[in-house]
Amino acid sequence: MSCKIISGPEVAGQIYDELRVRIDRMKSSGLTPGLAVILVGNDPASQVYVRNKGRKCEELGMHSETIVLPEETTEEELLARIDALNKDPAIHGFLVQLPLPGHIDEDKVIQAIDPAKDVDGFHPVNVGNMLIGKPGFLPATPAGVQQMLIRSGIETAGKHVVVVGRSNIVGKPMAALMVQRGADSTVTVVHSRTKDLASITRQADILIVAIGKPRFITEDMVKEGAVVIDVGTNRIEDPTHPKGSRLVGDVDYDNVSKKVSAITPVPGGVGPMTICMLMSNTVKAAENAQSR
Repeated sequence: MSCKIISGPEVAGQIYDELRVRIDRMKSSGLTPGLAVILVGNDPASQVYVRNKGRKCEELGMHSETIVLPEETTEEELLARIDALNKDPAIHGFLVQLPLPGHIDEDKVIQAIDPAKDVDGFHPVNVGNMLIGKPGFLPATPAGVQQMLIRSGIETAGKHVVVVGRSNIVGKPMAALMVQRGADSTVTVVHSRTKDLASITRQADILIVAIGKPRFITEDMVKEGAVVIDVGTNRIEDPTHPKGSRLVGDVDYDNVSKKVSAITPVPGGVGPMTICMLMSNTVKAAENAQSR
C-alpha cells in the first residue's frame, strides 16, 4: 500500500501564507497583532519553545514580548503580571508557559487570563465554547491536527476516530473537535485504564495518538488502510545519532507506515502545527479586538 506522508511544515506553510495576508491587512490600518509569553523558571524545553514562538512572531511581522520570571516568583506576582497583560492594548493574546513551579496553582493562573486573550485555549470559557461548538480559541495542538486532516483531504464525516490519551491539552479537546458538526466523526477515547485497548484501536479509520509512550502503537494495533496521526514526541537513546539520542513518536512509524494509507512522521508532523495554530489564534484575537 502506498502511504501518504502528512507533512506538518507543509500544512503550516499554507496557514502562514494566509496569516500574512491578514496581518498585512491589519497593519495597513494601524494595528499590529501582539503576542506575549510569560515563562517562570528555567525549564530548558520551555525556553526553546518560547524562543521559537518569538522568532515566528518576528518572521510574520507581529509584535512579540517575552516575560521571563525567576523560579521563586510568587503566585501573587505572577497573577499581577497576568492582570497587566489583560489590560495592555498592545497585547492581543498571551499565554503562561506550562509547566509552572510546584508552588503556583496552574488552574488559578489559567482562570486569571482574559478569555478574549487566551490564545492557548485553556481557559474554562474557551473549553466550554469548544465543547458546545461556539466560537472561541481552540487549543493549538488539537486544532493543528484538525487542520492537517482537512488540508490533506482526509474525509472525517462518518469515520470512526479513536483518540489514544485523555489529557486536557490534547486527548479530550481532540475528541470534542472531531465529534462537532463539520467534522462529523464517531469518536472513541482510550487510555491507560482501557481494557483490551488494541481491539479498539484496530477499529479506527483515523487513529490519533497522544499517550506519551515511545512507539506504543505497533503494526498489529492498526487497521489496514487507516489514517494515523502521531502527536507524541519522545526522546530516546540512540548511540548511532550524533547527539546520542533522537526523537520518536508514540507510533512505531517504520512498521505502521507500511500498513496505513496516511501517517504523520516524528519529527516533521504535528509538532510544527502547535506554534502555527498559536499564531493563528493571536491573529484572530487581534481581529476580534479591531472589530470591537
